[in-house]
Amino acid sequence: MRWRDVKKGKIDLEKDLKESSLQTSPILYRIKAFLTDSFMISMPIVYIVFYIIMGSREEFGAHMLLGWIYILIPHFLITTGFLYFKNQTPGYKAYNLKLVTFKMEKPTFFQIAIRYIVFTLTLAIFPLLFITFFTKNRFGLPDIISRTMPISSK
Repeated sequence: MRWRDVKKGKIDLEKDLKESSLQTSPILYRIKAFLTDSFMISMPIVYIVFYIIMGSREEFGAHMLLGWIYILIPHFLITTGFLYFKNQTPGYKAYNLKLVTFKMEKPTFFQIAIRYIVFTLTLAIFPLLFITFFTKNRFGLPDIISRTMPISSK
């Protein structure tokens, strides 16, 4: 794009910028951010549930459904809290990602909660993870349903 074309009105600069900004962050960064969040947020919760609340891993194994409820509720609250107040989790911050809506606005708590629930179900139903590779803008199922996307915030 050349400046003289923009100046003469042959190219709509605002339209080009808006379309180019609707690009999600690279998939590799999203995977790395997820792994970082898994260790920084999930692991302390898992250790607290295993050894303080339930007493041992054997007790967790005996009451696994209750144990997972004890893990997922605090994880949901912490993750959605980070995303609602800062638009970033620790993993997103490490890889310069931010969560925004398709209109480049701050997502609502409802959108973040829906995203978390759909992402958890997507992890449980493994083939749904591959939807990301078949969409035009590399949107995953949580992105499409919650109308949010992680972008690079450099």
